[in-house]
Amino acid sequence: MTFSDKFRAFREFAGKAWRLSTPYFSSDEKWKARALLAAIVALNLGAVYMLVLINEWNRVFYDALQNKDAAVFWRELGRFTYLAFGFIVIAVYRFYLTQLLEMRWRSWMTRHYLDRWLSSQRFYQMELARYAKGESAPPDNPDQRLAEDMNLFTSYTVGLSMGLLNAVVTLVSFVGILWSLSGSFGFTFQGTAYDIPGFMVWMAVIYCLLGSVATHYIGRPQIALNFQQQRYEADFRHHLVRVREYSESIALDKGEPVERHLLGLRFSDVLGNYLKLINAQKRLTWFTAGFGQAAVVFPFIVAAPRFFSGAIQLGELMQIASAFGRVQDSLSWFVDNYSNLAAWRATTDRITSFEESFANLGTTQHDGEQAGGDDALAIDDLQLALPGGVPLLAAHGLRLAPGDTVLVKGPSGSGKSTLFRGLAGIWPWAQRALRLPADFATRAMFLPQRPYFPNGRLRDALAYPEPADQHSDAELQQALRDALLPDLVPRLDEQDAWGQKLSGGEQQRLAIARALLKKPRWLFADEATSALDEAAEATLYERLRERVREQNGALVSIAHRPAVANHHARQWVLTPGGEGGPRHVLTPS
Repeated sequence: MTFSDKFRAFREFAGKAWRLSTPYFSSDEKWKARALLAAIVALNLGAVYMLVLINEWNRVFYDALQNKDAAVFWRELGRFTYLAFGFIVIAVYRFYLTQLLEMRWRSWMTRHYLDRWLSSQRFYQMELARYAKGESAPPDNPDQRLAEDMNLFTSYTVGLSMGLLNAVVTLVSFVGILWSLSGSFGFTFQGTAYDIPGFMVWMAVIYCLLGSVATHYIGRPQIALNFQQQRYEADFRHHLVRVREYSESIALDKGEPVERHLLGLRFSDVLGNYLKLINAQKRLTWFTAGFGQAAVVFPFIVAAPRFFSGAIQLGELMQIASAFGRVQDSLSWFVDNYSNLAAWRATTDRITSFEESFANLGTTQHDGEQAGGDDALAIDDLQLALPGGVPLLAAHGLRLAPGDTVLVKGPSGSGKSTLFRGLAGIWPWAQRALRLPADFATRAMFLPQRPYFPNGRLRDALAYPEPADQHSDAELQQALRDALLPDLVPRLDEQDAWGQKLSGGEQQRLAIARALLKKPRWLFADEATSALDEAAEATLYERLRERVREQNGALVSIAHRPAVANHHARQWVLTPGGEGGPRHVLTPS
């Protein structure tokens, strides 16, 4: 890679980091954010000023020791007490305000990205898009990017930026002191005398420049390794969560050895990459530790001839060493922070890819929707494809009017569930020309094959996603009774993981209780009674039909059981499509 390529890559990364950093300071919290940032900057400047005063104190104190001046010695000890106390106060509040800014910034970023992730079904589209091939596939583990990467980004950005500011201000403050104290260095070359003013400054610059270049080449592999480490850690955590979520199914299948093997493979990736990262950090530590230790004695070695010649006293020697140390620390900021910079870049790249995925996904297309004029759902043209663009099914000229009860039939894998996703408007690979009833968005309800119940109180799981307090206890209890769940009636305020606590049949009945409670006008049930016995299925379907009829609505079901057809007056059938077209075509029967 040429220098121009490296510079272009650096500019691109700097632009990404800037675009991620600036929104918070222009948000609705901008004045608090800017005030905190200004206070932190002021405290950093104050800390540097205290270091300048302590550097001057070094000269006076050590000269008093050399001259055996007891009065000055005790006076300077008292002065050091005030300087140290001031530095401690600044250090404490600099730490506190820095942590406060990181916390508030992380809070804002997390809320901001949660809003974007959960809007327009993007969280659902990201999971679907993983099955599509191509470079636009969304990033892995959005949960880890929201929970961990936001925290790392804010802490690294604040810490590194304030560290860089402190280094620059320290350099500006001490380079003049070092220049004035270091004197000049004269030598003769081929009969010509040369004199180099500020010799110690130039030695510090050369020393740190060589160290920075060496550090970059030694530590560069850490950038990619840090990126991979976060990915492997997230994959391992994600599979652990899946084992917990599907614990019953795994136990019934006696799948523990398989899961142990898969978890072992993922953990091996974690350890393998971490070992590479440790080795890379070890190589860098060999250099940085040696670099730092050499810097302790380097100024004494360079300034010793002037001290032994009597040109400077002990106090001035100590002041030179202190000033050189501050200048060297400032110029070595890149060396000292390379590992953090590598981790910061990896974190920034992960959040940037998360940010870019929103633009790549866009929003689900609803351009073909319009309000129907006859209070019915009309499917003029609906084209659904699989992730990747392979045509799956097509539907033309279908109509769902109030009072209709329709059963969707077709072989497994023909796209029946995807049809419901397309009608709900959440399937991204869809072309829709629909005429919808005016109340479809608010009065339509879909019962999926696997209903979701949030952990917490049963009343919240029943009313989800509405607040439970929108329904009285009597309404909630009656819905449970109507759904054949009388044993749950006294447990409305009990907190539990209902998605795992209840059996498959109980979960389906709780989902039906939710439908009975909400009284939808347009109800779409996808295998909603597949885990129930035939008697319970017949009872609940009759109650669902009655509830929809009361609302002057329609019921559409997907089911493989022949008995379900008895509860529907019409059928839509998925038949094989022609060559070169969609796999299946939905037609009325």
